[in-house]
Amino acid sequence: MTRSNPTRTAVVLLAAGTLLSTTACGLSGGGADAKEARRTGEVAGEITFRTLQLKPTFTTYVQGVIDAFEKRYPEVEVTWEDVPGDGYNEKLVADAQAGALPDVVNLSTDSFQLLGDRGMLADVAALDGASAQEYVPGAWEQFKLPGKGDSVYAYPWYVTPEILTYNRELFEKAGLDPAAPPTGVEQFFDYAERIAASSGGRYSAFMADPKGRLPGDWQKMGIPILSEKRDRFTFDTDRAVRWVERMKDLYAKGAMPKESLLKSDDINQLYGSGKIVFGPGSPGFVKDIKKNAPETYAKTQVAGAVTGELGHIGIYAQSLGIKKDTRHVDAAAEFAKWVTNGPNQVEFSRKATIYPSNARGLADPFFSDKGDGKDAETLARAVGADQLKTAALDANTPVQWTNQVGDAVVREMQKAIKGEQDPRTAVRKAQEAANKLLAAAADK
Repeated sequence: MTRSNPTRTAVVLLAAGTLLSTTACGLSGGGADAKEARRTGEVAGEITFRTLQLKPTFTTYVQGVIDAFEKRYPEVEVTWEDVPGDGYNEKLVADAQAGALPDVVNLSTDSFQLLGDRGMLADVAALDGASAQEYVPGAWEQFKLPGKGDSVYAYPWYVTPEILTYNRELFEKAGLDPAAPPTGVEQFFDYAERIAASSGGRYSAFMADPKGRLPGDWQKMGIPILSEKRDRFTFDTDRAVRWVERMKDLYAKGAMPKESLLKSDDINQLYGSGKIVFGPGSPGFVKDIKKNAPETYAKTQVAGAVTGELGHIGIYAQSLGIKKDTRHVDAAAEFAKWVTNGPNQVEFSRKATIYPSNARGLADPFFSDKGDGKDAETLARAVGADQLKTAALDANTPVQWTNQVGDAVVREMQKAIKGEQDPRTAVRKAQEAANKLLAAAADK
């Protein structure tokens, strides 16, 4: 199982972006031109099922789900393979080029885009449109693709929403009310300024590297990332300039560790040692702190994710795609729905810090139980689940924000935050670089 901080969804997607560009030519033919399978009503045949790094921790669980399915549908035989996370996308590419994709394949957000954009996956909305009502809307919407209408190219599986985590004690030392955490990006910056002013350099508010904040902050602030046709970047706005100016000012005032601007420090270590106020926005992070830094965990408080005028949060989602030309589409589709049904997802969530994408599963009392209201891990689960019920799609990184685009934008932002160029120039140059990359990708 790959785990990812949802506030770093952009980073995950950026990593995929390189692959998207470097492999596009190789995926443009072959399997991508395959004829889409049609349902026959016969749930039978041998299908392959690939998961991503679930063995050995979840072997018993996954095999139990498979066994139960084969018992229900005795004409189906499922062959399960589990592969490591490292090089997963490269393996998908190689399999796609060889026409050897599994019938049902576990896809992270980036690998979904990698295959979906190039027509390698079946349209599950066309196979079984009634399935939409079984999932929380935000999760189902995750697997649509720009320009492809209402088509959906994977069944949502487990998801992780963004939340807010912070050190209650440091919050109070800064004169802030732990019961009133920031709710918007601008207010988050206000709080960070207050923390910097009061800490005397003993601790900081948050990490400086813009890679973990963009384009999420801009989306939450209502800054248009793309044109209506999604064919050019449009974030060169006064609001984006103000965001850079604010980051620059906070950096100068010590709201962020200086060294965190250009390299990826271990935020878990910094937070766990009381050097930073805001932790990663992930329920899984809370569990890690509970295990590795119990003293800091006792001071940890959680709240709903920082949003903005659109009220959106980030979601990181895993899914199950169906090979477009699978020979046994009925068996593959029914199996994917079986794995992602409410009871199976709830059982999975009890074994890992994840959430069901299935509406029935998310309604399970396990996700609304706040205990005595004092345990951060229990509260994080309830806060995350509550947000998922209404989470919207477009707080997540668009496909066009590739690895190269992200790097180009971040380079300009870093220069501006360090004071090496003015913010307006940085935003303009970032957009120009991003549009050149977008145009180059379109020409391939």
